[in-house]
Parts: sequence; C-alpha cells; structure tokens
Amino acid sequence: MNPEQSTRPFLTAEQLRAFTDQHRTVRIYQDTPIPGEDLEAILYAARRAPTDATAQLYSLIRLVDKNLREQVAELSGNPHLAGAPEAFIVCGDLWRVARLLAHTGHPVGHYPHAGIHFAIGDAVLAGQTLLLSAELLGYQGCWVGGVLNAVSEISALLELPERVFPFAGLTLGRPAEQPTQRPRLAPELLIHQDRYHKPTPEELDWALSEMAPISRRGDWGRTLARYFAPGGTMEQRDGPLESFLRAQGLGR
Repeated sequence: MNPEQSTRPFLTAEQLRAFTDQHRTVRIYQDTPIPGEDLEAILYAARRAPTDATAQLYSLIRLVDKNLREQVAELSGNPHLAGAPEAFIVCGDLWRVARLLAHTGHPVGHYPHAGIHFAIGDAVLAGQTLLLSAELLGYQGCWVGGVLNAVSEISALLELPERVFPFAGLTLGRPAEQPTQRPRLAPELLIHQDRYHKPTPEELDWALSEMAPISRRGDWGRTLARYFAPGGTMEQRDGPLESFLRAQGLGR
C-alpha cells in the first residue's frame, strides 16, 4: 500500500463530530440478531485494539446460553444483559499470560497492582474498540458496571480461573429507543495543558449546572453522592471486590 493511502483520513473533522454526536447509551434493542459477518468484523476490530507489552491481558466472554444470560442479568441488576442481541462480559485476564510463562519455563512474578492496572487498560481498550466498531456498523450498546454488584457469583457462573476478573458487561444491538444525548463536562475540566488545572468554585458550579439534566431531579451532585459519598454504591462494591481479587490471587 502506498504510504499516502495508509494515512488518508476516513472522515473529515466535521464528519467525525457528526458521528460522535450519534452515540447513545442504549438498553432497549430490536429483536433482531447481529449477522455473523458483522459480529465477526466487530470482534476482529476488538482483537486489533492496542495492548500493553503485546500481552493482551483481557478476555471477552460472549453470553449465549439463555439461562446463563438471565442469571447474570439478575445478579448484575441489568435486564438488558438477558435481552440484548449480543452480550459480553469484559474481563481483565492475567491467567493466560501466567500459563504462557509457565509453558515456556518462566516463573510468574508478583505484581497484583500493576497487573490489575494494565489488565483493566487492555480490557477497556478492547471493549471500547468493540463498541465503537459496532457503532460504525449502525448498532448501539451499553457498558454495564453492575457486574460488580455480584462479582464473585458472576465469576463462579462463568468459571473464571484464578487471576481473571470481570471488569464490566457490554451489550449490543439495533436500538429500539432513542435516548437523548447526555451532557459532558467542559473541555477545560477534562483536557489539561502541561499541568493539571484545579477547577475554581465557579467552574464547579457551572459543571453541576451543565450536568443537571442527567439527573431526574436536576441535581447531579446528588447523583454523584449516591455513588461516591459515604454509604454509596462504590463503598458497597469495594469490600466484596477487594475480597474477590484476593481470592483470585490479585491481592497482597
């Protein structure tokens, strides 16, 4: 291939903005399967995602069995994991690299924190590449963080070996709903130049106002508190997750 051809843009900046603005988080899907050719292309793209040290520290568990789907959906509190045309559990996977090391006569080092760090990175890169590729073909999807609501139980159902952990679920399909586009924070709060910019009180007030529509009550601060304040969802998930990771050989 001519080098100029390989670097030729697929989209203009304007087209990229237009495509990005079509993104929606969709949980209600048409009852039509994703054709095998499309699914194969989507999974091919996912496998070509960037990866740390070429190790590919992730696995995608495609949920096909109806009963298994329903159990995972119930445990996670996300019914669309049962009803979507395609559903996956995106996992960080440090087991396979350990097996490869052992197979070639090398011992496995002890690096639980660095391992989790890079395995999550690989899992997110593969999962988001999968979702973006699906969107390019006209599908929509949804990341599902609720797998942490029952991380041990879901891992047992999926028979995950030691050193493998679920990061999130991911559903795909043709949308049967048209959710509104959700707001995002201002670029100044997300994209920093040279040094971290600590927001002023005025910028924080603006952020709360800008994100207010995401909440039914128009109070984004209250929404954040439900997850991140004392007694919130994150605290409830943290202890079981720490115990699970220790049991998987990923703790000290």
